[in-house]
Amino acid sequence: MRATKELQQLGQSLWLDNITRDLLSSGTLARYIDDYAITGLTSNPTIFEHAIGASDSYDAAIRAKAAQGESGEGLFFHLALEDLTHAADLFRPVFEKTEGVDGWVSLEVSPLLARDAQGTVAAALDLHGRANRPNLFIKIPGTPEGIVAIEEAIFQGVPVNVTLLFSPAQYLAAQEAYWRGLDRRVAAGRDPRVASVASLFVSRWDVAIRQTLPAELHNRVGIAIATQTYRAYRQSIGSDRWLKFAMAGVLPQRLLFASTGAKDKAVSDTLYVERLAATDTINTMPEETLLAFYEHGKLSKESQLDWAAADAVISECRAHGQEPDVLALRLQEEGVAAFAASWRGLLSGVAAKADALVKEGAV
Repeated sequence: MRATKELQQLGQSLWLDNITRDLLSSGTLARYIDDYAITGLTSNPTIFEHAIGASDSYDAAIRAKAAQGESGEGLFFHLALEDLTHAADLFRPVFEKTEGVDGWVSLEVSPLLARDAQGTVAAALDLHGRANRPNLFIKIPGTPEGIVAIEEAIFQGVPVNVTLLFSPAQYLAAQEAYWRGLDRRVAAGRDPRVASVASLFVSRWDVAIRQTLPAELHNRVGIAIATQTYRAYRQSIGSDRWLKFAMAGVLPQRLLFASTGAKDKAVSDTLYVERLAATDTINTMPEETLLAFYEHGKLSKESQLDWAAADAVISECRAHGQEPDVLALRLQEEGVAAFAASWRGLLSGVAAKADALVKEGAV
């Protein structure tokens, strides 16, 4: 049996962390759904920057919309919504079969809103309404301002993928915002069944602190942080507070492992997928990681998350002067900055393409 199917039987969902128009039009995404056990998809500004910049598949849509006067974020979101609503429709049978547990796609609000709670809520409502798909998450970063926006978006009925989480503490803050939004819906007499996932970034830990820790801790810290976060997740969905939501038919805010492509060429290209095999979670992976895991991925006893081992790794980090909670804040800030840079590059690239294509059409 392929390792992708093994993970699915274990209870972990495999999502693809990529989208391009070619992936959709060629039938590749449909094949991944049918043959690779892919049951969802995530996107981010960096993914779209690469997709649009490296392909002419968007040119016709860019030319047409630019000629109609669309530009900037408006033009980009038109392109993104075309792709993601198409993908959402491909995943719709999974969504319906699993009663909303799976079959989701995700679209991120502008990263420039990471410190603007009110602007984030307005954007989330707008994008969710324009998509008009029940299986489309709006991605909101887990910054302090994002936490405020998450609560309000959930209260307003917008399904949320909380992104840029780097620690158990940040995850729990996102979960609390989700629960507060549900509490408010219950108090207002609204249906509390609004879905959410919480995305923990894993491999960025090991890249960030590689130079400050001894070799025996390399490529172990991200997995340890993910394991501790999974423990917090399991404890929370076993709590009395969660029980009242479960009795109302609400699904848990599932924990999603993101950034699971191996960055260090010295380790297995499937390291983070194999070591983070965990029931009732999601692993969203780059396309090359999916293909590698499908071809030669293996699950073993080491695939079982070891809480004691994770605690020991984090203790060793502290012994070497690295405080995980402080580092998590830094990683989140760096993530916000990186996505903002990709966003500006994306909009600049779309604008340049639009200008060239309009001029070309006028000749």
